[in-house]
Amino acid sequence: MSNDPFKTRLKIAKNKAKAKYSKNNRVPISNIGQAFKLSTELVSAVVVGTIIGFILDKWFGTKPWLIIMFFFLGVIAGILNVFKSAKKLQK
Repeated sequence: MSNDPFKTRLKIAKNKAKAKYSKNNRVPISNIGQAFKLSTELVSAVVVGTIIGFILDKWFGTKPWLIIMFFFLGVIAGILNVFKSAKKLQK
């Protein structure tokens, strides 16, 4: 038996799978999924900034100042991430 028919069917199946999952045929994200993604990005940036500030404050002994500074930096970074993601979602 030759493998030519099998190879041909396999090639056709791979091409169909590629076409199904290509970037041009993306399934749109639901509204709740978009909202969850945007809120997660904002909250995670604020949490990471606050944790970094807390660690640096403990290390340098400057108790509230670095926490406050990194908290606000986290808020700014989170808002910028939300704007960037929202712009991507509009396309």
